[in-house]
Amino acid sequence: MPAGHHHEEFARQVPAFPACVHERNLRSDPLPSWNDTAPKKAITAFVEKVTKEGSADFVPPTERIAVFDNDGTLWPEAPVPFQVAYVFDELKRRAPSDPKLAADPMVQAALAGDLAKLLEGEHHDGLLQIVALTHAGMTTDDFNAEVQAWLASAKHPRFGKPYDQLTYQPMQELLRYLRANGFKTYIVSGGGADFMRVWSDRVYGIPPEQVVARRRGRHSSCATPGRCS
Repeated sequence: MPAGHHHEEFARQVPAFPACVHERNLRSDPLPSWNDTAPKKAITAFVEKVTKEGSADFVPPTERIAVFDNDGTLWPEAPVPFQVAYVFDELKRRAPSDPKLAADPMVQAALAGDLAKLLEGEHHDGLLQIVALTHAGMTTDDFNAEVQAWLASAKHPRFGKPYDQLTYQPMQELLRYLRANGFKTYIVSGGGADFMRVWSDRVYGIPPEQVVARRRGRHSSCATPGRCS
């Protein structure tokens, strides 16, 4: 399993090596920050047998697909999923100049940090409502720009770093290892597709069309190209 350190902690502990040494180490161990235990050995053994031509387990490159969850798998989800952090920050930004928005009971719960209120009900209707309030009624380009601006300025409350710098290094290594062996990598997540597609390629090397997720708050189909309601 991955070494039990957050990636930024790991980065502080690793001395700087010449690039040629780093590349040689990656060739000899494509998962260097994973502990040398059964899960790591199972992963490399699986990749070797499905990519070896003539093997009974050989999988043609066109059929090699690896699917990952995002929150809690590729990056943390505490104290709240990062998309929820974006929603909270957007409400804090918009509410002072929008009395109608500020008067919404679910917005008030969000601004007060009342997660219990937002999660009431079988479908967490309060949370879905504030997601809709911050995701709908704008062009795709405008939504993308707002998410990019948030990523450029917001910092995680515990680690003090931009959210898109808090991915798990062991999982980044696994993504690269699989792609180097012909796998196409996907995200399939309960989070928002529109939110993740803004940065998935830059952060994970996973293009937007390979992100499969919910589209709550933003309609799944658009009557006008480039615009969702």
